[in-house]
Amino acid sequence: MNKSNSVEKFWREFCAKNQDVNADEPYQVWYFGLRSEDAAELCNLVLQGKKTATASLPWEYEDKPDDAPFVGGFSVVTNYEGVPQCVLKTIELRVVPFNEVDENFAFDEGEGDQSLDYWRAVHWDYFSRRCIEIRREPSSTMPINCERFELLYPKSSAPK
Repeated sequence: MNKSNSVEKFWREFCAKNQDVNADEPYQVWYFGLRSEDAAELCNLVLQGKKTATASLPWEYEDKPDDAPFVGGFSVVTNYEGVPQCVLKTIELRVVPFNEVDENFAFDEGEGDQSLDYWRAVHWDYFSRRCIEIRREPSSTMPINCERFELLYPKSSAPK
């Protein structure tokens, strides 16, 4: 995703309030999901402090390795239309087979009832669609990036 003027301004505002982060630090720009409704709903869960993790297919980054998540990496998350919503920092990244994603990770994704059953159903559908787009075959052992992040800006208003 492009770094629009509004994204760059948002990043500079974040850096001005977090002087331990250099404004020249590289960062990624992306939104959650594949649809406007998903991007809004999932970002809202982050802003509420309920969603502290996300999952992706490592295969998606084979042709664009600079977009792959990495520990210590910063992200400006936007809505579907590209308007910046928050800054995240990746604090953990594990690659595990789909069928080995655990209950704790499913809970930290913050979606639905936060159960592993819900996570598997929703993410099987999502990853199956992504696999079709990138010409891969979905399987119960396909690799999954299990990424945990910290919301840096704006700070969550959720009780600790």
